[in-house]
Amino acid sequence: MTGITSQHMTGFAVGIGVAVVGFYVYKKNQPAVDAWLRKQGINLPNAGVREYSTLTVEELVAEKERLEDLIAEHEYAAMQPSSDEDAAPESA
Repeated sequence: MTGITSQHMTGFAVGIGVAVVGFYVYKKNQPAVDAWLRKQGINLPNAGVREYSTLTVEELVAEKERLEDLIAEHEYAAMQPSSDEDAAPESA
């Protein structure tokens, strides 16, 4: 069995280059590509900004519940004493 050759490294570099170019083209055309994928039945999560006026009532309720959960987590974390205050000072 042979080790990694220069052909392996060339293939790896070409693969990385193709992936980078593909990602760049996708990000440049993301709204159009995502819309096309949704038409094909592929449900993609909305990344970043959401157009709330186009969501269904069920999606809006789910988003509301998610935000309420996040708010509750932040409020709970804010009420908890920090770990620095809990640590007892060490005496020498």
